Amino acid sequence: MASEIRNPELWPDGRLKIEWVRHHMPLLNGLEKEFAEERPFKGLKIALSVHLEAKTAYLCEVLAAGGAEMYVTGSNPLSTQDDVAAALVHEGMNVFAWYGATAEEYEAHIRKVLEPGPNIIIDDGGDLVHLMHSEFRHLIPGVIGGCEETTTGILRLQAMNRAGELLFPMMLVNNADCKHLFDNRYGTGQSVWDGINRTTNLIVAGKNAVVAGYGWCGKGVAMRAKGLGAEVIVTEVDPIKAMEAVMDGFKVMTMEEAAPLGDIFITVTGCDAVITEKHFRLMKDGAICCNAGHFDVEVDVKGLEGIAREIRPARKNITGYLLDNGRRIYILAEGRLVNLAAGDGHPAEIMDMSFAIQALSARHLVADRQDISREPGRMLNDVPRTIDEEVARRKLSAWGCRIDTLTPEQRRYLYGEA
Repeated sequence: MASEIRNPELWPDGRLKIEWVRHHMPLLNGLEKEFAEERPFKGLKIALSVHLEAKTAYLCEVLAAGGAEMYVTGSNPLSTQDDVAAALVHEGMNVFAWYGATAEEYEAHIRKVLEPGPNIIIDDGGDLVHLMHSEFRHLIPGVIGGCEETTTGILRLQAMNRAGELLFPMMLVNNADCKHLFDNRYGTGQSVWDGINRTTNLIVAGKNAVVAGYGWCGKGVAMRAKGLGAEVIVTEVDPIKAMEAVMDGFKVMTMEEAAPLGDIFITVTGCDAVITEKHFRLMKDGAICCNAGHFDVEVDVKGLEGIAREIRPARKNITGYLLDNGRRIYILAEGRLVNLAAGDGHPAEIMDMSFAIQALSARHLVADRQDISREPGRMLNDVPRTIDEEVARRKLSAWGCRIDTLTPEQRRYLYGEA
């Protein structure tokens, strides 16, 4: 076993966190038992790069129960929890991650989980897949496939696939209904405001919240902001999504129009340069900016540094920037994912569904590898509908809910089945 973590002695605290989420993740409970009996990953190496906190750690334990040799790192330098990393090492896993890693350390940790030659890759944002194709191409023949669970990561995969550069199959976990409809909307919606409220200790009610992007994540953030009493402004580039925001009861305008009005700005677009120097100069004194997209490129922190005459910490995970106009702008968590860099991420019950899809998709890659295309340009695979529905039925069962079943007559009426 190999590892590079901050402090192995922290493992008892990490163990408590993992046990807490374990009690609130019934789908993974069931899969852990099934995998321990079936051993679908026996003899296989899994490289995993996901935000390294307690829920991810439990996913790692479930995969290990299925026989996998786990190589684990984080997918963001500020989302790794050192006590959780220590707990996984204590359980015998290979972990390379620590909180506050430099860019060089972060990339070195990614290399460490790829060097042994993974058979399955579980990625969050695409860093493992891209490094595999750039520096570890000689190991690609041993890769059965991988799973990607973020919008950002899927966009990167689609670009590679169109160019014929993606060399092994990838499951598009984020596109599964039981992932994006719940994780992106309810998970992001709650966890972003958990991170903001925990970090700032300020009231939301009565403030103007500007939400950049009205995809599923943006919908969740806007919905929760409204529930907390904020007036919500949405900025968009997609006219259909913008129209949807209007009909959901929100104001829609450009970021330039919103900049002087907002008290709290949240970017959820997956794009870069969403809030830039020209917007900072228009903001009111005390405006707070944060990001809920995967990479720290949506809020131009470097541009803000360039126009600030003073930069100083204002509170843990809050940096204040004093501009020449005398106004101060605050950035949360260095412009990184606020719900993970300044919080604990999505609720356990939400990640129970997302990680169940991850685990079942990984099993699908192994069990049905002969049915999955490895042709150039055809490497992207949707999660089978059967997996989506299996996760939904397991979740309903855990809630004690039952649903109706179509009669044969109803199926004939709807689908013309004999």
